[in-house]
Amino acid sequence: MQTSENIAVSVIVACRNEIGCIHNFLDSLCRQILGDTKIEVLIADGMSDDGTRQVLEVYRRIVLPLRVIDNPDKIASAGLNAAIRAARGEIIIRMDAHTEYAPDYICRCLEVLNETNADNVGGPALTRADGYMAHAIALAYHARFTCGGAKFHDPEYEGYVDTVPYGCWRKSTLERIGLFDESLSRNQDDELNLRLVSSGGKIWQSPKIASWYRPRARLTALFRQYFQYGFWKVSVLRKHGKPASWRHLIPGACLLIGVVLLLGAAGARLSGSAWWESVFITACAGLAGLYFAASAGAAFFVARRDAWHFLPVLPIVFATYHLSYGLGFILGLVYYPAIEGRPTRMRQVLTAITR
Repeated sequence: MQTSENIAVSVIVACRNEIGCIHNFLDSLCRQILGDTKIEVLIADGMSDDGTRQVLEVYRRIVLPLRVIDNPDKIASAGLNAAIRAARGEIIIRMDAHTEYAPDYICRCLEVLNETNADNVGGPALTRADGYMAHAIALAYHARFTCGGAKFHDPEYEGYVDTVPYGCWRKSTLERIGLFDESLSRNQDDELNLRLVSSGGKIWQSPKIASWYRPRARLTALFRQYFQYGFWKVSVLRKHGKPASWRHLIPGACLLIGVVLLLGAAGARLSGSAWWESVFITACAGLAGLYFAASAGAAFFVARRDAWHFLPVLPIVFATYHLSYGLGFILGLVYYPAIEGRPTRMRQVLTAITR
């Protein structure tokens, strides 16, 4: 790749402390087959202190038309916006440091954008995992039981969707609808795509656009990730008065029903009403039994198709996805009433645990 004054495409990336995956990402970027397309790469670094910045400097000096932009806010939305504002290309392609890209990724994005005349295009969320648990998390990631039928989890789907991973837009489109919402630490992509669709725009997914996301390798990391997704999804809901998709409400709603039933049983016991206590406990047990049956069925289906040795752990992985997202969503519902009139320090603490 050689830099040029005649830039057609600006690749934007937000990263922070990605030493474990930045080499693979940059190598896949170096392998892009571009033809006559001139690109620039703008990476907004969130003040990394793990060696990521030094790796970026090496690639910048040796091989890539790369500019590194400081992102002192340390959140993806702010970094992406800084990169977009600095971009010289007519086309903006968002990439992620946790992902590796097919050599024709950029040219396929441009091809599909021109063919469909959509406002945003992207490919399905493919996964590449190392190790037993990471592989189990990846299998669950593609299961309908986990994702609620989201089209971008389907590697074969081609057509209009409500969101795609990353994205490829004309810069004029982003300038028209507004950039990423910098009040969001997570779900900034979903919120931007919701704004795009609400304004009459179209999003197209094509399997020709291939990239491989590396899922978390530990359940604790997965729990933290999806807890954050659930929490920040409420901010999107509050801003627009509607969810980007109704599937986003299901984990939180089911968990909230379970909590209400347990509180009802506790209240009935305190009041001495054995009949109502039995009703609440039976309803709660029925809800839990229904979930475990569905989870076991989904695990059996996934294991039969992919590998039986993942069967024992898949229900635990499913529960981690759902419970973490639901808990984050419920906390998000009470977050704003909790901070009204409260000191700034409380707001900082509540925000910090969800980033």
